[in-house]
Amino acid sequence: MRTDKALVWLVAAVIGSAVAAAPAMAQQAPTADSSAHDRVEEIIVTASPIGAKRFDILQGTSSLSGEALDRALSTTLGEALDKLPGLSQTAFGSGASRPIIRGQGGDRIRILSGGIGSIDASSTSPDHAPALDLATAKRVEVVRGPVTLLYGNNAVGGVINVLDGRIPIAEPKDGVDGFARIGVGSNADERSLAAGIDARLDGPFVLHLDGFYRQADDYKVPGFLESKVLREEEDHEHEGEEEEAKGRVDNSDLTQKGATAGLSYLGDWGFLGVSASRFDSNYGVPAGHSHEGEEGEAEEGPVRIDLGQTRLDLMGEVNQPYGIFETTRVRFGWADYEHKELEGGETGTRFLNKGWEGRIEMVQRAMGNLSGAVGVQASSRNFEAIGDEAFLPPSDTDQMGVFTLQRLDLAPFALEGGVRLERQNVTAGSVDFDRDFTTVSVSAGASRQLGDGWMTGVTLSRTQRAPNAEELLSDGAHLATSTYERGDGTLGKETGLGVEATLKKSGGPVTGSVNLFLTDYDKYIYERLTGAEEEGLPVAQFSATDARFWGFEVEAETTVLRNDQVTVTLDGGVDYVRATDRDNDTPLPRIPALSARAGLGFELATVAARFEGVWTDKQKRIADYELPTNDSMVFNASLDWHPIADRDITLLMELRNLTNEEVRLATSFLKDVLPQPGRDFRLSLRAGF
Repeated sequence: MRTDKALVWLVAAVIGSAVAAAPAMAQQAPTADSSAHDRVEEIIVTASPIGAKRFDILQGTSSLSGEALDRALSTTLGEALDKLPGLSQTAFGSGASRPIIRGQGGDRIRILSGGIGSIDASSTSPDHAPALDLATAKRVEVVRGPVTLLYGNNAVGGVINVLDGRIPIAEPKDGVDGFARIGVGSNADERSLAAGIDARLDGPFVLHLDGFYRQADDYKVPGFLESKVLREEEDHEHEGEEEEAKGRVDNSDLTQKGATAGLSYLGDWGFLGVSASRFDSNYGVPAGHSHEGEEGEAEEGPVRIDLGQTRLDLMGEVNQPYGIFETTRVRFGWADYEHKELEGGETGTRFLNKGWEGRIEMVQRAMGNLSGAVGVQASSRNFEAIGDEAFLPPSDTDQMGVFTLQRLDLAPFALEGGVRLERQNVTAGSVDFDRDFTTVSVSAGASRQLGDGWMTGVTLSRTQRAPNAEELLSDGAHLATSTYERGDGTLGKETGLGVEATLKKSGGPVTGSVNLFLTDYDKYIYERLTGAEEEGLPVAQFSATDARFWGFEVEAETTVLRNDQVTVTLDGGVDYVRATDRDNDTPLPRIPALSARAGLGFELATVAARFEGVWTDKQKRIADYELPTNDSMVFNASLDWHPIADRDITLLMELRNLTNEEVRLATSFLKDVLPQPGRDFRLSLRAGF
């Protein structure tokens, strides 16, 4: 009954905000300064090379910057973003949690650093953390749904682009600007430092430096580590004894650090810059692991991950017309990544990933009402797992793609379309494996401006994705996930036919959007538990099936009060995804449950406060060998204080999960042995200059 009332409260808050503002909406046309929260001019560069405004984009988009990004900062990228519409996380402890978009993760979600892939091993397994952090990021952009035309066949689920500012693209104001932040968290005794600076040097050069450090101990959870449903299934007879762990999660501590140096040459023609960065992370995988060794004996021990990445980047833009093009953008990244899985202090398996990725985009001159861009993208990855428990042979993956996007404005209508042709080659010499895949993805969309800030539209897409080396070649025990992973070398490319409809409102007292999506996949590849065991571990088999994903996202925000002293805002949202194996008419595994959220904000001259509730429904629609999750209701509160009016200084106080609710995410492999962190009081001080 408690959670039913909570759902009613949250949904009513979202609907009530729209109803309350409806009379004003009918009478008031949007103005440029109608609300401090309007995002009419917000450009989502990740969604389009021709610079699309957020409320003109037919797909669902989100962004975080400024104080909203500061409030979201967490030890993992997945946790930082999981409150955004349509997003959830793999929840693999405080050191590794990758974002999930509309129920899809892994190699279907591209995580980018300034428009280029993270070049790590995070898409290989949920215990592998992305080799980037938001501590020094300037902005994060999320595009939900296929972005294959721009970023490759492994972006069929969406893109998360961390705009880190490592390479300056403009001169800093007054010749220098930067920031410093210090923070603490109570739950895991977290301590963090971060700082960054951009400085104009003699001549046309701008220097960028940044760095961060974070350390956290084992985190605390409410109640038992094992879920009630798992304990009941195992029929424990000695409840409360030592094996019934509770309170603190062993082996969940972490240490993270990173640093970057960048240099740009700026001119009237554009800019050209380079950067070098280093990222290190050492964290525990907080779950029990055991398997049978070569002689059949049981082996156990906690697993830790020690990863490091050295990365070089180049970025440039030329704003000089050439033929039919007016702007040319170049982006290139190279990285050397090493990842060790430590078992009882000894190195069990090493993952090595050396790779590069580059892209060129050429934006066309406007020809009447037609605008667009063409581009080429290439990447290469050399991936190797070394050790007694290496479940994947050394492999090379090469990709090359060409694409174009075009837009025709016929006010109040707009037509959009694009196509991408891509070639992918996967080779593994040690097992005599060599396969080529050619994928073709196309999309077409139409939108109409309805007046008073309203826009509606629909997009049709046909996307293709080639299987990666892990899905084709895996065969071995992977202790970090407690599974025996088995690939299928005969897997073919998967094809998705999708439709997305959107309704958006910008300007005026209410802003918001509704997105409905449906995608049917032919030969959709996923990792399923078979019920068999190998070396004492459950077998996880990469398989192909016909599948269907459908769902929706609703978000709205309104200003309910504004005067000279205070501004009060109300916002909320609901999102849902349903995924089905159509061949067997069964649910796909690890799909997020229905969730709803509502927030109330107060802004005064020097203080801003926010209170929010996030409700997640129980997930009973589960795949074979999965257990259901219960519903949860989490409350969070924050207070931003700007003590000096003419200085960029912010003291941020947060209470996360203030009622210490037990939360288990249906998207996690570890949901039945590892709940989310409990109550956490966080305090940070940020100064900009």
